[in-house]
Amino acid sequence: MRSKPLDWTALTLVIIGAINWGLIGFFKLDLIATLFGGMESWLSRIVYAAIGLAGLYCLSLYGRTSQDSHTEYQSQNNDQYQDVVRHDQ
Repeated sequence: MRSKPLDWTALTLVIIGAINWGLIGFFKLDLIATLFGGMESWLSRIVYAAIGLAGLYCLSLYGRTSQDSHTEYQSQNNDQYQDVVRHDQ
């Protein structure tokens, strides 16, 4: 079972990375490099690496989301079936 704090941390890092890429695309501004000493600094590289790992981790959300949707769909169908059975009795 995955922990919720890890999910939130990964999602936050992915959002930071997406905003950074948006700033690069629109304004040619790499905010992470600006804040942490340029693209070659160790701190910037650590932040970039953490964002990359968070992105890979977030790939697991696809599997968990589809599994949760499937479980919820089955639960709703079971509830509807129980309502029909009770109504017929």
